Amino acid sequence: MQTLEPGSQGVRLLNQLGAHGKYIFNMNDAKAAAQLEKIPANQLNKILSNSVKQRKALRLRRGLYVNLAALPKDAEVHPFVISGFLIQPSAISHWSALHYHGLTEQIPQIITASTYKKVVTPSMRNIPFQSSTIKHMLEINGLRYEYITIKKEHFFGHERVPFYENLFVNITDKERTLLDVFIYSKMFGGMGGALDILQHALNEIDNKIDIKKLVDYIIEYNKPVIAKRLGWALEYLGVTEKKLIPLLEIPLHYYCRLDPHTPAKGHCDIRWMIQNNLIKDNK
Repeated sequence: MQTLEPGSQGVRLLNQLGAHGKYIFNMNDAKAAAQLEKIPANQLNKILSNSVKQRKALRLRRGLYVNLAALPKDAEVHPFVISGFLIQPSAISHWSALHYHGLTEQIPQIITASTYKKVVTPSMRNIPFQSSTIKHMLEINGLRYEYITIKKEHFFGHERVPFYENLFVNITDKERTLLDVFIYSKMFGGMGGALDILQHALNEIDNKIDIKKLVDYIIEYNKPVIAKRLGWALEYLGVTEKKLIPLLEIPLHYYCRLDPHTPAKGHCDIRWMIQNNLIKDNK
């Protein structure tokens, strides 16, 4: 920790926060630290504003700050940590999780996370909601953060990863990340891109996918069409039928397209109730 020399109220406040491991803090944290330092609560806003101007603190959003003074010299708080504090609860997911797990060589330019909380960004206030082509994101210190809103019952499949001392981040595990690839295939270049990612993951030797856990997640997600698409893909890429029986047994009374964004044509697989409208040569 980079302890500042005692002096101004701002220095004392940030030192007190740092002493309690508050590398990212909110107003309640600041009020508690101010009370210990006998700093009047009505001066907090001005003190924090000055700390930001002096680059001893970074404002993430209203009432949420990074305590730059508490970090080692030249250290930065990882963007995943910032993402987790910006919106709670949330979990790093999609492209960011895919890269974290080594399942893609592409380096995401945007931090992606999932949450069931409503996220309102400044762009939402300035651009009409009818403009569906606009991606609404938060921007902090030159980095963009995108939050994918999901249902509360779909908020599962995370691991808690330590990033800096007592700072932990929720990240979707490998299996949940692959499930998201098929749920949001368009985000990953369509179903063709999703299949490429899944094949790469299945071929990993030192980073093996737990097929049973993935199947359990698919069932918990409770969307038969997703279950059939992903089950078909797993079998196509070499996973044995025995491991996929729970997915085969999920009832579906109509053929669903393998690629939902491609016209309905191609061979129909009655076992999976999948119309293969993507791959010409079936195995």
